[in-house]
This record gives sequence, structure tokens and C-alpha cells, in this order.
Amino acid sequence: MPEAVRQGIEIWFDIGYLVMVWTVVVLMFLRRGRVASRNRRVATRVLWSFVLLGLGDAGHVGFRVFAYLNGGLAKHATLVGIGTFATAVTVTFFYMVMLDAWHIRFRKTFDWFAWTLVAMGVVRLGLMLPAVNQWTAVVSPMPWSIIRNIPLMIQGLGLVYLLFRDSAHAKDRTFNLIAWMIVISFACYIPVILFAPTHELVGMLMIPKTCAYLAVEFIAYNALFRGKPQTKGKNKKV
Repeated sequence: MPEAVRQGIEIWFDIGYLVMVWTVVVLMFLRRGRVASRNRRVATRVLWSFVLLGLGDAGHVGFRVFAYLNGGLAKHATLVGIGTFATAVTVTFFYMVMLDAWHIRFRKTFDWFAWTLVAMGVVRLGLMLPAVNQWTAVVSPMPWSIIRNIPLMIQGLGLVYLLFRDSAHAKDRTFNLIAWMIVISFACYIPVILFAPTHELVGMLMIPKTCAYLAVEFIAYNALFRGKPQTKGKNKKV
């Protein structure tokens, strides 16, 4: 694929993604009054998880778009690196907040397994601090880019396990679908971590990976935020 075509696809996709993710975040804020009372705490966690994701990606993909339109990634390596670091931080907190949403949705206590997933987030944040990460490099350093992503994979796939387990028991289709979308996101992200530094075209898998996150947002919005304005009385569970 010609480089100009690949960059054009990425630019337009990134712009469309940012518009969609923030549009749904705004709609979530505006429709908080439509959330059934029993779902308000979990809906709040989902909302803030996507605020975090949107903030990080505004830096990550936003700075990449700016760089492409103004001379290329190499010319703005520091700016792009800041964006990459920002999204690495916010996606870690995204999974921590979604873990809390699991805890609320299924009325589960934080056992050793859940706390291990929290610890993986803390470990990942620590691994992202040393200079060896080379955040301003156009290509992530190997094998450190793999090392710093291992805790994230444990964190995310551990959450998937909890969601599948408890959504099946509770017959909760919403969070079962969310779990499947997270699986798809990691199925696309893992090859990028392993092979994108040497096979640039593999990086295009970030498009379906990002679409999977958007699907999580749309599923949660449709299930939690699109009810009728709440009044006193009983609320149906979604």
C-alpha cells in the first residue's frame, strides 16, 4: 500500500474516531438522567472510563494527525511521543475504572484476583517511567515495548475473564458483549505490539482495535443511557 494512501486512511479514521468517541461521551453526560437508578453507579464508571480513553486518544491520534499534516511523524517526534505516553497512561486507568464497573454491576468484592489486576495497572505505570521507553522515538524500542504491555494484557484479559464469568451467571448480555469487544481489541493489538516495529503495515490493525473500543462505548450507551427520563418508581434493569 502506498505510504500516502496509508497516511490518508489513518488521518480520516483518526478524525472520525475522535468525533465519535467524544460525541457519545457528551451524549452520556446529557442523558445521565435517563439512567435507571440501579444502574447509575455503573453508568458513571463507564462514562468516566471513556472520558479517560478520549483524553488520552485526543493526544495520541490527535498529535499524529497534526504531525502527518505538518511534515511527518519524524519532524514532530516529541509531540507524537507525548501523545503516545498519554494514551498509554489513560488506557491503563480505563481498565481500572472498568474493573470497578464490573465490581458494581455484579456486586462482587475485590478478591485476590481483582486486586492482582489493579496491581498490574500500577506495575505498568511504573514500567512506563524509565528512559528506556524512548517515548519520542518514531518506532517503539524492542523488547521494552513488549515488556511494558504485558501487565496491560494481564489486566485487560483478566477483566475479560471476570466479565464472561459473571455475565454468563447473571445472563447479562450487555457486559457479555463488552467482554467480546475487549477480546477483539486485544486480538488486534497483540500483533501490533509484536510485529509493527518491523512490519509497518501490521499497524493498520489498530483500526479494528479502535473500532472495538467504540463498540464497547456504543453498547454501554445503548444499554444504560437511552432509557426514558427517570421518575420515582421502579426501574427496569438493562
